[in-house]
Amino acid sequence: MAVDAIQKVTQAEQEQQRRREAAAAESKQKIAVAHRSAQRLLEDTRGQAEAESRRMLAEAEDKAAQLTRKALEEAGQACESMKRAARKKLDAAAELIVEKVVNR
Repeated sequence: MAVDAIQKVTQAEQEQQRRREAAAAESKQKIAVAHRSAQRLLEDTRGQAEAESRRMLAEAEDKAAQLTRKALEEAGQACESMKRAARKKLDAAAELIVEKVVNR
């Protein structure tokens, strides 16, 4: 009877050890799966962030190009306006120069 009790205790301990090892293996498996899942999520998120960054940079470059074109156009118009104003005064300036040279 004592031998039966010892065998039952030994079997129970072995069963408990087997369950503990199985639980540890299952935990490691779950951790590995969670780690791979987290790694995929991180890579996906990085990819999305990079795509969003490229999109935002392209938008900024487009806007900068539009602003540059507008500024150049406005500057060109201002230059043309100044040229027209200067041409209108050219005859008067020439007359003034001739008058000063002749009156010397």
